[in-house]
Amino acid sequence: MPVATPTRKPAKTPARKSARPAPVAATLTLSSKNYSSWSLRGWLLTRFVGLAFEEVMVSLDDEDARKELLLLAPSIRVPCLRHDGVTVWNNMAIAEYLNESFPKAGLWPADRVARAHARAVCGEMNSGFANLRSALPMNLKGRFPKHKIWAGAKPDIERIVDIWSDCLATYGGPYLFGAKRGAADAFFAPVATRFMTYDVPLPPSCAAYCNTVLAMPEMQAWTADAKLEPEEIELLDMDF
Repeated sequence: MPVATPTRKPAKTPARKSARPAPVAATLTLSSKNYSSWSLRGWLLTRFVGLAFEEVMVSLDDEDARKELLLLAPSIRVPCLRHDGVTVWNNMAIAEYLNESFPKAGLWPADRVARAHARAVCGEMNSGFANLRSALPMNLKGRFPKHKIWAGAKPDIERIVDIWSDCLATYGGPYLFGAKRGAADAFFAPVATRFMTYDVPLPPSCAAYCNTVLAMPEMQAWTADAKLEPEEIELLDMDF
């Protein structure tokens, strides 16, 4: 008698799990990409450490946001980073938090002396240079060739040139503290944009540093977004 061949049931194909996007690790509250130097610093710091984050944009119609951009607010609370149960604002605080959370990213120099130097110049940038901020507001869409610089801003520009020249000579460039970009470059990046916008004459080493900063992929991406912003703030977009 012929032997019946047992019928094999086809193997079940395991159900494919629907691909889910990776959860966003953090949010970063920002205001204008065209005008906000504070936002740019925090954004660069967060990008430099490789932390994934969602941008939360504050409308320029928001009264507090406008006060901060116009330097009329008593405290600057944008950008604001929310990550792993922590809420932190002020760019120096953000830099220190990110350094603690991502120590291998190297926001600060490894050398103790250089690290202290970097923190000192970042602190100076974070809390000073009020005349520069007022006379040369960040405006990535603007270009003002041969702009006449208000006398009150000149000492601020001279001090920044001294900082940059000293750092580049001491640590060899192309970034302020050597071959790797770090917190100091994030803090001074908005100054590089101001010098470009208002055609500020610089020594060759400082001009080269500006070009290095502006050529960073992160700066290119930020600038491209800034140029797409429809909003304008008349007091920051005046015809010089």
